Amino acid sequence: MTDASLRERAKEELRIYAVVSLYLYVCFGALALYQDALMQTEGGELLRHGIAAIKALVIGKFLLIGRAVVGATARGSTGMQRILLRSLLLLAIVVAFSVVEELIAGGVHGRKVAETLAELANRPGLMLVAKCSLAMLIIVPLVALEELDRALGRDALRRALLT
Repeated sequence: MTDASLRERAKEELRIYAVVSLYLYVCFGALALYQDALMQTEGGELLRHGIAAIKALVIGKFLLIGRAVVGATARGSTGMQRILLRSLLLLAIVVAFSVVEELIAGGVHGRKVAETLAELANRPGLMLVAKCSLAMLIIVPLVALEELDRALGRDALRRALLT
């Protein structure tokens, strides 16, 4: 691989990372705003949006890594099957990341791994279903747009939308 092609690939990966992270930040920011509205709280929005930005950057990177891994393994006979399979595999990556995040937060607060895992296990099942459903609502459009772009031809979707 030449330096120029390596540079172009890095540039493209960085562009994709920026777009995915921005999309995630908009989604996480909207969810934080919704949570504030439900809880009727005010103040601390800057902190919540800062956390949303950090989560978007970190999860964006995990999704891109997952995209590289899952892209090679997700085989389906139809576009819909590929979208569903890739979305479910990426959801598994996001759930695994969320567990690691909880373990790190527990460690920062002085809790042992077993305590944090027990706390996670005691959370209502409905909360897990809700979080996974929201994650799927965020992941599916990303995967669907990638599949559509692949089906139309590389960058055809971007050209159609931006020109």
